[in-house]
Amino acid sequence: MNFLARSVRAVRPVRLVRSYATEAAATGLRLNFVVPHQSIYKDATVTQVNIAAVSGDMGVLASHVPSIEQLRPGVVEVLEGAATKKFFVSGGFATMNPDSTLNINAIEAFPIEEFSPETIRNNLAEAHRVANSGATEEEKLAAKVEVEVLELLQAAVNAK
Repeated sequence: MNFLARSVRAVRPVRLVRSYATEAAATGLRLNFVVPHQSIYKDATVTQVNIAAVSGDMGVLASHVPSIEQLRPGVVEVLEGAATKKFFVSGGFATMNPDSTLNINAIEAFPIEEFSPETIRNNLAEAHRVANSGATEEEKLAAKVEVEVLELLQAAVNAK
């Protein structure tokens, strides 16, 4: 029997009880949402946060199962009672803690309303042009990443 198997048998089973998120703690979900140069939310009590994770889109309420999620380019939606704020993030991480605290560390995050649909269309057309041109492989790869992010941004802005 290997070390790991012996160790597992030696540990007394612990019964963890988790409730549904609808039975959330009375204090609500506490949110810390930061980018390198500023804190967007600091220990703010919110109702729900929807994130675009690599593993799929997910909604987070108080008492959510603790997890760490890598963020993909997409929308982080913060629901504060009746008000909703949407941010486009380029990537980062979200960490849900057992004490109903959600920490979001994003590389970049901007409110959706700050984006111009016309500027996005123009930048997308330019990125497509570079991706399909006689540029170097490095420039083409960078342009393809730009196209992917701009298409997600365009969908988010059009959905607001």
